Amino acid sequence: MSETRCPPPFDPAQAGDTSEPDIEPLLRLVLAGGRAGPRRTLLERAGSPAAALAQGDAAWRAAGLDENQRAALRRPDEGAMAASLRWSAQPGRTVIGWHDPDYPVLLRRTASPPLALFVHGDPALLWQPAVAVVGSRSPTPAGRDNTVGFARALVQAGMTVASGLAAGIDTVAHATALAASGPTYAVLGTGPDIAYPRGNGALQDGIAAAGALVSEHPPGTGPRKEHFPSRNRILAGLTLGTLVVEAAGRSGALITARLAAESGREVFAVPGSIHNPLVRGCHRLIRDGATLVEDIEQVLAGLSPVAQTLASALRDRLTVPATGGGPIAPGRPPPATSATTRAATTPTPPGLSSYCDRPDHQRLWSSLGPDPSSMDQLVQRSGLTAADVSSILLHMELEGRVAAQHGRYFRRG
Repeated sequence: MSETRCPPPFDPAQAGDTSEPDIEPLLRLVLAGGRAGPRRTLLERAGSPAAALAQGDAAWRAAGLDENQRAALRRPDEGAMAASLRWSAQPGRTVIGWHDPDYPVLLRRTASPPLALFVHGDPALLWQPAVAVVGSRSPTPAGRDNTVGFARALVQAGMTVASGLAAGIDTVAHATALAASGPTYAVLGTGPDIAYPRGNGALQDGIAAAGALVSEHPPGTGPRKEHFPSRNRILAGLTLGTLVVEAAGRSGALITARLAAESGREVFAVPGSIHNPLVRGCHRLIRDGATLVEDIEQVLAGLSPVAQTLASALRDRLTVPATGGGPIAPGRPPPATSATTRAATTPTPPGLSSYCDRPDHQRLWSSLGPDPSSMDQLVQRSGLTAADVSSILLHMELEGRVAAQHGRYFRRG
């Protein structure tokens, strides 16, 4: 029996090599805009972006491209093309087209997959088992606490935490995964080089360095209202399931959950008080068939069927050679690393330094005990301002050091 050798681990420093012959033709197809379906059809028929462009107007029309798309292929936007080429030439940047066997298999099996993905970071994460963690942009303290607990437990279980980098639950999920030295990726509603919301710019940089940023939009694309439901479909399509922590009756998180269900993925919802308007969306999901979850074991149990599909596809992918001169990206599982190695190589996310690293954190930690204390008590004991106490408490909650109950704070056991 012949020996089976795993391919070498993916090296992000080698991504973004513009020597791959298909990069410029692929970018021309992406920048043509319009409906993605006809361009996918064209790629499937031609076999490669270069061949698709070489076939000319008759083949483009036969594939269903409209006049605007065909005109854009004949005369591409030189500025946008130059910007996209510059972006893709930088280390750690990858463009994965529909024609590429490295295109994420779970996303490929959704109703309207994007023509290409712009990835800043490690594209191998897009083939790893992941759960989308989504919810309110203005979560309650209990919602933040639940997000921290589930995100940390997912990392400990070997899962990747995925989300959309929005304010609130998304931010807490990404930051918690990074703080736990775990993998995380963010699906963006902008180009891969645009920070949105602006306040998450530092967190976005941390995700790019230790995980991955993913977008279907070329570099330079700013935030547009219509891009975010589209972003949600990619997030739902890349992941094994979607966990909704808190969501009001009308919420973008519910769109992600609906798209996940339509793609045959599991949907999980965390219940809450009937008096909390931010869990009405979760309760509606549960009434509609989502799985009510209280702990990570219930989430993992529901993921098994889709995880088996992903594992089978990954085994198949490892037998297929990479196309062109570019690197094998999502087809290569990332190198196994110990917790010590991860901690040494993964930067601490901004604002999440350990409580013992700074004197003011230590003063507040010393003011906390196993019994709940009010904000006023903590201000008095620590000598810090209320603003400082509030900020540090949030950091400690995200680190799992502190829990909150009825507006009072205490050390976790």
